Amino acid sequence: MAKKANVAELKEITHLNIIESFSEFKEIKSIDKATLMNVIEDVFKAMLRKRFETDENFDIIVNPDKGDVEIWRNRVIVEDDKIESPNTQIALSEAIKIEPDFEVGEDVSEPVNFMDFSRRAILAVRQNLSSRISQLEKESLFKKYKDKEGDIISGEVYQIWKKEILIMDDESNELILPRTEQIPSDFFKKGDTIRAVVLSVEMNGTNPVITLSRTSPSFLERLFEMEVPEIFDGLITIKKIVREPGERAKVAVESYDDRIDPVGACVGVKGSRIHGIVRELKNENIDVINFTSNPTLFITRALNPAKITSIKIDEPTKHADVYLKPDQVSLAIGKGGHNIRLAARLTGYEIDVYRDAENYTEDVPLDEFGDEIEGWILDALKSIGCDTAKSVLELTVEDLAKRTDLEEETIKEVQSILKKEFEG
Repeated sequence: MAKKANVAELKEITHLNIIESFSEFKEIKSIDKATLMNVIEDVFKAMLRKRFETDENFDIIVNPDKGDVEIWRNRVIVEDDKIESPNTQIALSEAIKIEPDFEVGEDVSEPVNFMDFSRRAILAVRQNLSSRISQLEKESLFKKYKDKEGDIISGEVYQIWKKEILIMDDESNELILPRTEQIPSDFFKKGDTIRAVVLSVEMNGTNPVITLSRTSPSFLERLFEMEVPEIFDGLITIKKIVREPGERAKVAVESYDDRIDPVGACVGVKGSRIHGIVRELKNENIDVINFTSNPTLFITRALNPAKITSIKIDEPTKHADVYLKPDQVSLAIGKGGHNIRLAARLTGYEIDVYRDAENYTEDVPLDEFGDEIEGWILDALKSIGCDTAKSVLELTVEDLAKRTDLEEETIKEVQSILKKEFEG
């Protein structure tokens, strides 16, 4: 008797567990109610088929709002000696125990008690249900974020590794921000809130892998949409964005309404709109440019802040030779070459810059020769007041050597480089 009592106790515990488990599923927000009910029905039908060989004469009533389930078994009343299928038929003598007024030919519905099933059967239902719900959650998560590709989301830093950061969204879903998709100057610690764009959503086996990015051009585009109502409303269109994350970005914009200045709208009064974007991007310099289909004008604008003297374009090869005054060359190239590289990517033209021949007779600042003469040498010359090419050439080698402590051989090489600037 003690053994039977223990078995009954185990069944009761298992029964409570499965109901408790099912009750938890009603809290799942990522799965629509109809889908959840269908899955629950399928799981319990599988249990019934295993026990009774069929589920056709059973009604499964799922109430996800309450977190419970009822199973009713339907049988037809027959004479006691005419039972052919105990699963679908019930003897009249048994039926009248349920309701004295029952007659042969009527239908009887009885609730199925979980206690009638083995502990193993109930555990199997629980495991099957958990597995199916878990897979549904993964599929729902995949679809949710697949629809968000290209959108900005916020999350909390949960774990920091060498090559990536694990981020949790507000529903505790795991998102990945690889090191390669972080701005070089990004620094985060556990608990920080991060904004990033959903770069890709892929399935790794049965698990969705959601990858975020802060370096993608679409991240900058979404930030502009959030800060500039005219872009969000479609009055201003972003034609193209190119970035060197953390350093510089160029954004070509266009307005179809002549009354709207697209660049002014994006920048805002005293930079009010663009300042928030720049801060988010760790002080990345952002050039907002009026788009035009005129390649000469577009290249001119793309090389801002340099002032262009003239441009020669070879359309078949998409090549542009740009001529500038000497003091504008370094501006066109930009620090580390960022400006000219981004201008080329924005316009689609390979760009080469040249000092304008008409200006070769003009004096040239020493800083313009930074790519040919080492910085410490230029600093030594500037320390004695020689900050232009001609001011260096006007002095003798001996005088320069005495005043700067530079080697005469070094000074001769410097003057040779500077003289070439004025030849031809």
